[in-house]
Amino acid sequence: MQIPIEPLIYGLIFVGVIVLVEGIYLVVFGKSIRLNSRVSRRLEMMEKGNTREQVLEQLRKELKQHGKSQTIPLYSLLAERAQKAAIAFTPKQLIMIMGGVAIIAFIGLSVGTAAPFPVRILGSIVIGVGGVFFWVNKKATKRMAMIEEQLPDAVELMVRSLRVGHPFTSAIQIVSNEIEDPLASEFGMIADEAAYGRDVGESLKEMAERLDMQDMRFLAVAVTIQQQSGGNLAEVLAGLAKVIRARFRLFRKVKAITAEAQWSGKFLSAFPLLALGGILLKDPNYYDNVLDHPWFIPACFLVGIMLTVNLFVMKMLTNIEV
Repeated sequence: MQIPIEPLIYGLIFVGVIVLVEGIYLVVFGKSIRLNSRVSRRLEMMEKGNTREQVLEQLRKELKQHGKSQTIPLYSLLAERAQKAAIAFTPKQLIMIMGGVAIIAFIGLSVGTAAPFPVRILGSIVIGVGGVFFWVNKKATKRMAMIEEQLPDAVELMVRSLRVGHPFTSAIQIVSNEIEDPLASEFGMIADEAAYGRDVGESLKEMAERLDMQDMRFLAVAVTIQQQSGGNLAEVLAGLAKVIRARFRLFRKVKAITAEAQWSGKFLSAFPLLALGGILLKDPNYYDNVLDHPWFIPACFLVGIMLTVNLFVMKMLTNIEV
């Protein structure tokens, strides 16, 4: 039995799809949209000659467009993550990209493999949709992690601004100018909305719901209560910053404690596949006697399902809310 090279080709095409989508994204919207960029995209857009109103309209459109498209069939699976990732592509553009990379994957499978036509069709659809979903999910996870890490510093900067006499709207503007993206553009948009007359508490609450972030909800509630009942906002935010940092430290400790269990689950799921690869490398004819057995293919599917279930079970066991 020859060692099949087709799984390697499928994997390479999947990776190529992710790299292609990232390349298109950077070419269309520029390098400043990268999450590791030290440039605030909002400030860069204003430096290019766009007015404050134009920048606000563009950013609001990008941040909210995916949440309004959850009724599109199948796209609802992607909309929430795309909204958290603040993907600048419109929903229609993302769907077109899925179709385009699926066609490219089909061409690659047709050239590199001898798989039957239905298998190539199904594989290209899975690679196209799965590759874009993997790319969006990765960007959403990274962006949310960066916002959670930046938020305590942003709140402390607002506290210092309030203590030297700045109003709260000016404190938010200072935060948007001093910190980096992604939080800089988020707070910059709130400052712009406040300049046009919108209530700051409402803007913060909307951002918290859009990001589905508990610490941001605490900030929105603190600001809203202070607006309604008064009090020293600087002291309230100082205490909030300490709470956020304490939750962040606790989350890191929980993540460190559960890391062994998470990697154990991944290893236990990957070990059968690694053992299979080792057996085939050592003896390519090892399974020749059972290839024609009627239970061979169903048993392979059963093993694959059990390995997948193992990943989800281990993730549920180690997913501790902080």
